[in-house]
Amino acid sequence: MKNIFFVNPMAGKGKEQKKVIASIKEYFAKDDGDYEIIVTKNKGYAEKVSREYAQSGGRFNMFACGGEGTGYEVINGIYGFKNVSYGIIPCGSANDFVRGLGDISHFRDISAQVNGSVVPVDLIKANDRYCINSCSVGMDAMVARDMGIFKRLPFVSGSLAYNLAIVKTFLKKFGVKIRLQIDDGELNNENCLFAVIANGAYYGGGYMGAPDAVPFDNKLNFTKVDVISKLAVLGFLGKYKSGKHDSIECCKHTDCEKMYFESDYKLPVNLDGEIVETDRMSFSIVKNGLNFIMPNTLPIDLKWKNKVGATAK
Repeated sequence: MKNIFFVNPMAGKGKEQKKVIASIKEYFAKDDGDYEIIVTKNKGYAEKVSREYAQSGGRFNMFACGGEGTGYEVINGIYGFKNVSYGIIPCGSANDFVRGLGDISHFRDISAQVNGSVVPVDLIKANDRYCINSCSVGMDAMVARDMGIFKRLPFVSGSLAYNLAIVKTFLKKFGVKIRLQIDDGELNNENCLFAVIANGAYYGGGYMGAPDAVPFDNKLNFTKVDVISKLAVLGFLGKYKSGKHDSIECCKHTDCEKMYFESDYKLPVNLDGEIVETDRMSFSIVKNGLNFIMPNTLPIDLKWKNKVGATAK
């Protein structure tokens, strides 16, 4: 088994990468395991190289050492290859997917990761791309797009960048007009603030947009928020961030396996933090679509036990 670490030097303003590289080298100086550190060079590099390794047929643990963008590339490089397991060593601004699994310090422990347990997790298929955490259209996607601008500013954390992007979006006209379908239901006209389909509980730098989402349960979590006044949004966002929005009248929240939207104009769509612009997209669950590495030091919360079972330590 070869351990490959894809390190994005730009993720999270580069604060954690040197520490992670030092930790990797320190661990393997004491352990004679096979490993390689690959520093990504440009957008798409991690996807290209991870696919080349996966296609070689060897057995690999591949770790994305960066933010959501790095992970998105590696997942799309290795999807469909059963000889590869995927892990996350968080170095980004948000680290939302692992935030939903427990204390992220466990995911920065190289020994715990290399010796971790492999757990099948679900994925979201978005047209021909694959995501592990969440996808959205509407205000959320606009915020995710603008968040990338603010993250590049000095001293701006991931959560602050998200909040600044919300303020920018807040100054514009609210709502998107789309036709939306959930599972095999009707295609309905909607004027909504945003619609989200999620596999993980958190996104946007700590917003618990899908508190019931469990990446092991073969279900996705859907949230739609109707257009409300700007004054009402201020109160709504506080509850939304803490995952207490389920009982709010403007919010629809349910489990599903599929979501589809179309529009008369192109809209930004958030795919694990990556933004594409399109006038239609289909999303569906890929059950047990990825071999995910859980650190062996991570205590499994009670709500995971029924899903992970004996495969996790």
